[in-house]
Amino acid sequence: MKNRLKKIKITLGLLIAVFLLIVSFFVVPMPDEIRRPLFLLAAVLGIAFFVLGVILLVMTIKSKVKSPLKWFLIMTGASSAAVFPSVILHNLVYGLLIYLGGPGVGDEAFYFIFALMVCPIVFLVSAVGSVVLIVRKK
Repeated sequence: MKNRLKKIKITLGLLIAVFLLIVSFFVVPMPDEIRRPLFLLAAVLGIAFFVLGVILLVMTIKSKVKSPLKWFLIMTGASSAAVFPSVILHNLVYGLLIYLGGPGVGDEAFYFIFALMVCPIVFLVSAVGSVVLIVRKK
């Protein structure tokens, strides 16, 4: 139990670190000559964010961690794992709308808003809640 909780804590820490790196890529002002070569790194970090979210989700569900920490960890993993599929769904639905209706058809915004606004907010709230409950447990 303690070993599994330790792995969950490490995964949560890595997930938070990757999230901060991704946010800093988009928030920190830098010239395009620097930002463009770093875009590949941001894409790799996005994939790592998804993978770490899935790992945290699976480890939390299999663990015997008690509520409400378990629910905060599940929401942290689910919100980070949902970003990538939401971006893919946004692009697929948008492409389908263009194919069926031609150019000028309204953009599909649901998955886009979900991926770029809802998931990060849920991630922040649940990650902070998880950290607070882990620290308070000590």
